[in-house]
Amino acid sequence: MRNLSVLIQGLLSLIFVGMFPLLADEVLLDSERMRSLGVGDASLEVEQLKIMLNPMIRDELNELSHAWRNSLKKTVQNISDINLKEELSSADEVRKSAFIEVKLNQLTLFRTVLAELKKKGGDLSDLEMYADAVSGKLGAVNDNRTIWRRYSSWFTSKEGGIKWGIQLLKFSAIMMIFWALAGFVRRVVRRAAQKSKRFSELLEQFMIKISFRAMILVGLLVGLSTVGINVAALLTVIGGASFIIAFALQDTLSNFAAGVMLLVYRPFDVGDMVEVGGVSGKIGQVSLVSTTIKTFDNKVVLVPNKNVWGQIITNSSVSTERRVDMIFGIGYDDDSEKAKQILEQIVGEHKLVLDEPEPVIQLHELADSSVNFICRPWVKTEDYWQVHWDVLKRAKAEFEQAGISIPYPQQDVHIHQVN
Repeated sequence: MRNLSVLIQGLLSLIFVGMFPLLADEVLLDSERMRSLGVGDASLEVEQLKIMLNPMIRDELNELSHAWRNSLKKTVQNISDINLKEELSSADEVRKSAFIEVKLNQLTLFRTVLAELKKKGGDLSDLEMYADAVSGKLGAVNDNRTIWRRYSSWFTSKEGGIKWGIQLLKFSAIMMIFWALAGFVRRVVRRAAQKSKRFSELLEQFMIKISFRAMILVGLLVGLSTVGINVAALLTVIGGASFIIAFALQDTLSNFAAGVMLLVYRPFDVGDMVEVGGVSGKIGQVSLVSTTIKTFDNKVVLVPNKNVWGQIITNSSVSTERRVDMIFGIGYDDDSEKAKQILEQIVGEHKLVLDEPEPVIQLHELADSSVNFICRPWVKTEDYWQVHWDVLKRAKAEFEQAGISIPYPQQDVHIHQVN
């Protein structure tokens, strides 16, 4: 029996000696794999780690998560050792900041591993509790520090402040480029519109504004897509909400449509004398929703474009020449030929009256109380009212001097006595 026991012990020794190299190789293999997965490497990118974690099974992820926890534990221990010192030198502050940055990055990577483990059915309650505790510990350590020191590690991390800073610089650069480009396009459109006689001032202003804003909008979309924002999804949301917005803004959209029609068909321009929507005055400004009219008594009236386009529009400034229509009445006992000569003299001597077309002065009507003459001189549009006032004033004075009466409505009452 004793010989048999010795024989068995020898066999077991041989088996153990033979298996030892295999076990050593397996341990070495695990160690190399851990290093290849970047355990403890704070500079590892999150997306790169996710790619490496994707093919791993639950047991492998469980082992890897514990390795990351141990690495994070060492970093936290280093921060605690520094904080235990009574006074921190500048070198200690630098080392602490470096460890805090490493810890933040390691904590992010550790949570990434935990998320993958949870997705594949692993139990990570203790690991998550440790990660939460360590994260809270960092806040407790830094409570007595300034705001800048508290968040400086985020500002200097590749996935934090540096990344967003680069994105912000890209967006700002793109917007500045498109702002300059929009200004250039606006100048080109202005010069082209000024050279063309087909565009009114209203349409010219509209084209200049819309070209500038369109370029800014394109720049905004390009800038948002550059920094990683899904512009297609944003446009889809805007398109879906457009129906609701259109229903809520029916009146505004009808004014907008009328404004476009006014700009295209150009019934009037800025500075024209018009009568529209029951309002008379000079056109001040036309936008896509309303028309501003400055009345002759210096009031500013804002008329919605749907009321402008849907009403009769009288434009007194379209033609460069206008006819002044006046009627003068004299008594039946007065000399009609002399009255006609006086009116012809007044019109002929006025400097603002045009020679062509010729003025028309004729006996026009035998009314109830007067003999009426029409007086129709032609003038420049801007001289209309001045000529009207001057001729009226001088005609009254000349008629009075010549003894020609200007009658007013009257009735003769005849009384007959009945016997």
